[in-house]
Amino acid sequence: MPHLHIEEFKQIEFPSSHNEVAFNFIADNANAKDEQLISVTVEDEDFFLLVKTEENRSLLKTDKLTRPASIYNVHRALNAYADAAELNVLASNVLSGAKNEHLEKVTALKKIEYFAENFPTDREVRIEVGFGSGRHLLHQAANNPDILFIGIEIHRPSIEQVLKQVAIQELDNLLVLDYDARLFMELVPSNIVGKVYVHFPVPWDKKPHRRVISTSFIEESRRVLKVDGRLELRTDSENYYAYSYETFIAFNKTILHINKNRDIAVVSKYEDRWRKMEKNIYDVTMINEEDSEALSIEGSFEFTSGKASFEQLLKLHKTTERFEGGFIHFERVYTVEDGIMLRLSMGSFDRPEHLYLIVKEGSVSYYPALPLKSRSNLAAHKELDRVLNG
Repeated sequence: MPHLHIEEFKQIEFPSSHNEVAFNFIADNANAKDEQLISVTVEDEDFFLLVKTEENRSLLKTDKLTRPASIYNVHRALNAYADAAELNVLASNVLSGAKNEHLEKVTALKKIEYFAENFPTDREVRIEVGFGSGRHLLHQAANNPDILFIGIEIHRPSIEQVLKQVAIQELDNLLVLDYDARLFMELVPSNIVGKVYVHFPVPWDKKPHRRVISTSFIEESRRVLKVDGRLELRTDSENYYAYSYETFIAFNKTILHINKNRDIAVVSKYEDRWRKMEKNIYDVTMINEEDSEALSIEGSFEFTSGKASFEQLLKLHKTTERFEGGFIHFERVYTVEDGIMLRLSMGSFDRPEHLYLIVKEGSVSYYPALPLKSRSNLAAHKELDRVLNG
């Protein structure tokens, strides 16, 4: 992750701009004096820089919750702030050169809003969850030019590696998204997906609630898949295989194909490693045989006027509100000019949304964007509106 170790953090004037980077406001953690967030805008991307004050130096880096699609814009923002505040940089892994020529011309990297506002439905879609090195995803896209591939990954070096290859190979049927795949599946239209690939997901043996394969993920996959469409799990973990099989077979009606050590056209670097170690590799393939109803989600993220006082909002720190099918956890509270900012996790228990909420006199708004429009998020929003009104 790009970061700067600095001798001492210095605050600039807000709002201001420097080197085509806008610095909008600063937020102070109300319960930890060593943490601040700086709102920045680079091109059309809004996100936070995180300041952590340490004993002999400070750390300036990007905030995980709001990190933008373009890692290049993070580098620009960090360098611009350091220059504007005349910071003494002790150590840095932030680049200062021009954008990579391949990343400069690629348009494959999309934000979640691109899919939420107008999901492409003009051809068959295939989705790969956690594409890693991208070998399989790129191979499939290159060999199936009439199919739209969507690759979902949260590891930034992997994303940039695939984007470079998209530019080099001039692939126009591959889109990349940095987002939680479990949430993404909730906005995919019904009956348009040919295949969902989940190859070598993290086993999460100690945190099984974080696994991609779950009852709700399978339900969403069945909804988005066309008739004869397939959800393909490939794993080297016997625990994950056993857990996934039990999750699939628990459905009242299902078609499964099970394979062990099956050869496929292209393998990942991890699979190369497992094969050399003579580890077994398991495939569980679910075949969908039914059309689903069209996706329909009604509701909005509008707030009624919040009546809770700033004192009441400050007390929300580390509290949790539970409701049927979901929750809201108030992770942190920040003070901003003339208001309060809350860091939230909300929605369903197994695939929550993480975001910020800014509350000022007479206004309440999500930052940097609205939550994904899902049933669980809309239910959480209703509960949140109730909390903000006392």
